[in-house]
Amino acid sequence: MPVQGTPEQFVGILRDTVVALVRRDGPDLSARQLGVFLTVYLGEGPHTVRGLAASLNVSKPAITRALDRLGELDFARRKTDPQDRRSVLVQRTVKGAALLREMRTIMGEAAAASEETKEAGATAQAASNVMPAKRAG
Repeated sequence: MPVQGTPEQFVGILRDTVVALVRRDGPDLSARQLGVFLTVYLGEGPHTVRGLAASLNVSKPAITRALDRLGELDFARRKTDPQDRRSVLVQRTVKGAALLREMRTIMGEAAAASEETKEAGATAQAASNVMPAKRAG
């Protein structure tokens, strides 16, 4: 189902989501860490450091640093590829899946609040467009 809205609404939803993530108990992720995390959890795997670097158009060392932090937080895990021992696979974790569920909930709430604000604004705009009837006099 396509998501409807304006760029301003989407940016507002993103802002509300990020603010909620910052305010909650737990670690904050940088934009790069979040990008790597979401790519691993939303994209088809298996994921490798080389593949993530190519997908996100950043260097392998940048991916490695992001994965170091995600690994410390148990949001992702690295494992040597048994079929090519030179390659490292990036795996999802239970804790990472829980974070993704939490993010979906927060984003859904932010989207619902944005929709309510949009509807309230449309109602107010429609009310202001109604011309008062002329009085007989």
